[in-house]
Amino acid sequence: MVGSVNADLVIGVDRRPAPGETVLGSDLATYPGGKGANQAVAAARLGARAAILGRIGDDGHGALLRDALAAAGVDLAHLIVTPGPSGVALITVDTGGDNSIIVSPGANARLLPSDVERARDMLAGASVVSFQLEIPLETVEAAARTAAGAGARVVLNLSPPAELPVGVLELCDPLVVNEHEAAFLLGHRDEPEAMAAELLARGPRSVLITLGADGALVADASGVTAIASPKVEAVDTTGAGDAFTAALCLRLARGDALPDAARYAARVGAAAVREPGAQGSYPNADDPLPT
Repeated sequence: MVGSVNADLVIGVDRRPAPGETVLGSDLATYPGGKGANQAVAAARLGARAAILGRIGDDGHGALLRDALAAAGVDLAHLIVTPGPSGVALITVDTGGDNSIIVSPGANARLLPSDVERARDMLAGASVVSFQLEIPLETVEAAARTAAGAGARVVLNLSPPAELPVGVLELCDPLVVNEHEAAFLLGHRDEPEAMAAELLARGPRSVLITLGADGALVADASGVTAIASPKVEAVDTTGAGDAFTAALCLRLARGDALPDAARYAARVGAAAVREPGAQGSYPNADDPLPT
């Protein structure tokens, strides 16, 4: 995983505030998070040999984040400590389990293409390399090209949504987006099946649109496939998409076809919403998954 490592500062609320409104919430809880770290932890817990290229600060949050990754068994050879603050995500979670998130990048903004060059051997040795967009785009581009050039499969989660550098979209196999991110990239909203087909025509080798409780859609040269999601009671959706993507990467690395990998990922993602927090909600390889 090449991506962000954040401390998640979470407050539960009866409802998320409207503009200009103040609401009371629960006690503040601090969890390890960040899209890159979440995916690395989720994959490691599911049995993958997982490594991360990322940056943390030399503050208290950084120590917490490093310890959480180490406890999950993630390879930390290219987790770099940067003077200054770690990345932080400010998260509100309502009673329905839905969240709103503001991210302060901190050390994540200092992950550079030169860091990619130093991690070249790690990227070249991976079967699948996963990216997200909480780090600088030029670093994503450098790492994606390095990984693809070495024969690794590139999985890119367009979150938070941003315009990609020219040529990066064509490396994605798959491009993973939710409906909002798909609409951002296309410039308009449509039925998910139509958006999946239109995104595929933009150049990625395959596309996967996540639909929350409604599952996902997979689009590749063979057509569009609907993926069902198990029905569970959601407690907190924070990090569920990262669990989905990590499980997808694991099964792709093991040789599964994309639709089969997505079916497994939907079960892992559903398991992750049943507990509060991100990494603390992720299942282990021997845990039963919802069906």
